[in-house]
Amino acid sequence: MSASLHTAADTTPEQSPLRLVVVPTPQPPLEDEHIPVRLVRPGVPVPRPVHRPGPRPRTGHPTPLHDDFGPTWSSRAELPDPRDAGRRLITLTLEAMAGRRPLLQVQPMTSPGVFAALSAGRRPRWCAASSSPLLVGRVHVSEPVDGVAEISAVARRDGRAHAVAARLEGIDGRWRCTALQIG
Repeated sequence: MSASLHTAADTTPEQSPLRLVVVPTPQPPLEDEHIPVRLVRPGVPVPRPVHRPGPRPRTGHPTPLHDDFGPTWSSRAELPDPRDAGRRLITLTLEAMAGRRPLLQVQPMTSPGVFAALSAGRRPRWCAASSSPLLVGRVHVSEPVDGVAEISAVARRDGRAHAVAARLEGIDGRWRCTALQIG
């Protein structure tokens, strides 16, 4: 019996020892992959934030405090509720676009690229055209990746509905808007 076990072990090829390969975490796309191709202009690069934090820390490995002095990704456990942050972002942004509050109040909640786009002065006509109250409906949240939330809501003014969508990324323990679409 031991001879048959011995011959079976001799005929199997030698297996190399297992090794650990660290693969960087891919970031989700900025735009929704379900957008039809005809809406995206060929040759036009997708707008990206001016500054992106470094790679996400690996889970299970403590990150030294002195490792990086710049912005760092935050996991979902380190972040507040994205629904509350999204409602606050949408309300403050639309009030700033209507001229009811300074645009600088939105700056800490947005990436430099989004704030630059908001500061460009192009405002939806429905935001500034009326003085009636702005009502933000239920905020819908989708979390495709740890530390990323995509939110959407319907804003109503003068009996008309307008869609608002944003992408929030967890940076330094708080949500920051890296993409914003006001319809």
